[in-house]
Amino acid sequence: MKNYSTGMKWITAIAEGFLAIPIIGGVFVISSGYSVLGVMFVLHAITLLLSIRDMQGKAAPILGLVTSIVSAIPFIGWFMHLLTAGALVMSAITSRR
Repeated sequence: MKNYSTGMKWITAIAEGFLAIPIIGGVFVISSGYSVLGVMFVLHAITLLLSIRDMQGKAAPILGLVTSIVSAIPFIGWFMHLLTAGALVMSAITSRR
């Protein structure tokens, strides 16, 4: 059962990593009318629920939820996407044990 939450952590980490690319991620967010942040919020919420179900670390998905809310602020958003991508990768790596 742990494959679903670990898989979702990898998926959201890759998506956050893409959004952390300075110009490309920013243009993507703005061109989507910031709706991609709502999609990421839902994905992080699903990841959190799966992590709770599998009794895994919950800090990275919670950080992702906060990032989705705060990311409308340009430079803070970039830093938060970068931080969240790293946290999700670390959480996915350690959840395989």
